[in-house]
Amino acid sequence: MTDRTLAVILGGGAGTRLYPLTAKRSKPAVPIGGKYRLIDIPISNCLRAGVKRMFVLTQFNSASLNKHVKNAFHFDIFTKGFIDILAAEQTFTNKDWFKGTADAVRQCFDRFKFHDFDYFLILSGDQLYQMDFTEILEQHVKSESDITVATIPVIAKDATGFGIMKVNDQNEIVDFVEKPGGDELDKWKSPVEEKYAKDDKVFLASMGIYVFNRAVMHQLFNESPESIDFGKEIIPSAVSDNRFKTSSYPYGGYWTDIGSIDSFFDANLHLTEFLPRFSLYDNKNPIYTSARMLSPSKIFGTRLTHTLLSDGCIIHAESVTKSVIGIRSRIGARTIIEQAIVFGNDYYQTLADISEASQINLLGIGTDCKIKRTIVDKNAKIGNFVEINGHASLEDIETENYCINQGIVIIKKGAHIPDNSKIGYIK
Repeated sequence: MTDRTLAVILGGGAGTRLYPLTAKRSKPAVPIGGKYRLIDIPISNCLRAGVKRMFVLTQFNSASLNKHVKNAFHFDIFTKGFIDILAAEQTFTNKDWFKGTADAVRQCFDRFKFHDFDYFLILSGDQLYQMDFTEILEQHVKSESDITVATIPVIAKDATGFGIMKVNDQNEIVDFVEKPGGDELDKWKSPVEEKYAKDDKVFLASMGIYVFNRAVMHQLFNESPESIDFGKEIIPSAVSDNRFKTSSYPYGGYWTDIGSIDSFFDANLHLTEFLPRFSLYDNKNPIYTSARMLSPSKIFGTRLTHTLLSDGCIIHAESVTKSVIGIRSRIGARTIIEQAIVFGNDYYQTLADISEASQINLLGIGTDCKIKRTIVDKNAKIGNFVEINGHASLEDIETENYCINQGIVIIKKGAHIPDNSKIGYIK
């Protein structure tokens, strides 16, 4: 089935809830886990399943994403696979940007029709999960479904934030509601496996992952030319239409939507746990990314615990705790890092540059700093004796060099933070 499948990965909109991480890059290009990008997750899931024909649909800040995909993923002439990026484009018949998930696929439909395939696999570019797509495709074909929606069992508290599917005993979706109120949840319970029912996970939330029969998607687009979103319009319409069999594929593994700064922060720190549910250390489920030719990291007397340390780093810090340190990071002596995500740097400074530069012009984090609950974007220059303290009581603000969002301090890409600066302290 995978050789009859075309994957379409949606790059998302402007990513305002991930700002300022999306100020100069699209959501799928945001770094995660020190050395990866979010786009690597759906691409890796596809490659492991044997889905080797992929389109990535983007329209905002796509240059960084284009470069990463081009450098990271190559197919030989025998594989007949590809990853093509389709940006929103004006034509003689259409002058609009992508208006939603379904509209993006509709606008690109002419690009797909020249390929020989039977099934669309619609994916998001900003989620963290490891799924075997062969299973959802096999269920889709075996059940003779027209549409299959991947769902995840959730408890009542979480159900109000998702689109919830009501299924019958045959796993067919019979009704759908977008973010139901707490007072109406009882009628949205679905039959689930005992292992989920015992934890009160009796609500099936849409994961934004869909399988469509090719002809069915074409038919739905023709019949609903004004519908622009899969989750809010196309799927509910198909569920209510008896002509289409719409099924649920319940997924019980780890899955999180990287839609906000706090979800991004928590997902990264989750990777530092002793046995995280999303494992980077799995022979059967590798995450593929750009093969950078970087040197090993050097560490000078630093105490590292619950930390992911990427390639090419030079670390003099006193301690780094529950943090993710990205490629080519430089951290000075006696600095303390705790609950932080450091994206690292795109390049090294030469010895001549370092000898001539003042501290403020040095890439990385200086000496005698204390940095907690902070995201440091790429190529930031943080001086000596800087203290950055993110915590829940901070108000959201934005300055030239940093933002505070949901109690997390985000140092902007390329920002300069002078010596002795204090950020995140209530006066």
